[in-house]
Amino acid sequence: MGQKVNPVGFRTGIVMGWKSRWYASKKEFSELLIEDQKIRKFIKNHPTKPAYREAGIDRIEIERTRDEVRLFVYVAKPGLIIGKKGTEIEVLQEELQNLIGRRVNLKVEEVYRPEIQAQLIAEDIAKQLEKRQSFRRTMKRSIETTMDSGAKGIKIQLSGRLGGAEMARCEKANAGALPLSTIQAKISYGFAEASTPQGNIGVQVWVNQGSYAGDNNDGADAQEGQAPKKPKRTYKR
Repeated sequence: MGQKVNPVGFRTGIVMGWKSRWYASKKEFSELLIEDQKIRKFIKNHPTKPAYREAGIDRIEIERTRDEVRLFVYVAKPGLIIGKKGTEIEVLQEELQNLIGRRVNLKVEEVYRPEIQAQLIAEDIAKQLEKRQSFRRTMKRSIETTMDSGAKGIKIQLSGRLGGAEMARCEKANAGALPLSTIQAKISYGFAEASTPQGNIGVQVWVNQGSYAGDNNDGADAQEGQAPKKPKRTYKR
């Protein structure tokens, strides 16, 4: 029987890299794990800079050495975080250092093709639902935009009191191919919540971006839309 598994966790360590890359003893592990969560929460929901939420933060990767914490922030609009002449990024770096009490090295990188990144799509749908847009129209528009941008398949699932209904329900919409059980398939997964007057609505998005080429560099050399070719076999007599 098929089981519902998070596509990111399913592929991590096989064809995808880890979002946090560091080693710690049993005593320190839990503290550093909570620290990672604090960093991600602080950047995504900055208390004084709402512009960060408009920047389209796809993911935050963390590396730790003995001396410093290295942060790689992948953003759709890097200018909103970097600021004029890099002033904003320096302020953010100082704030993070005060938050965790360690030296922070912050790098901001632009996301390649943000239109097919599931996390950004999920957050965009959540924003539209908070503006009281029709959920069916929002889902349809997101699917069309993603497929036109070169995705091989997409699935969107909304859960909650949709359209102000008394009873919560689940609505799904999909297009194209989405092989969730195929490890070589490059599946992007995103989750967001829309806060509405009737309650929260959960938004889940799966996007098929193609397939991995077979190495472990987080899909940098993925062949878009093609399965990896099998090497030719040679038989010796």
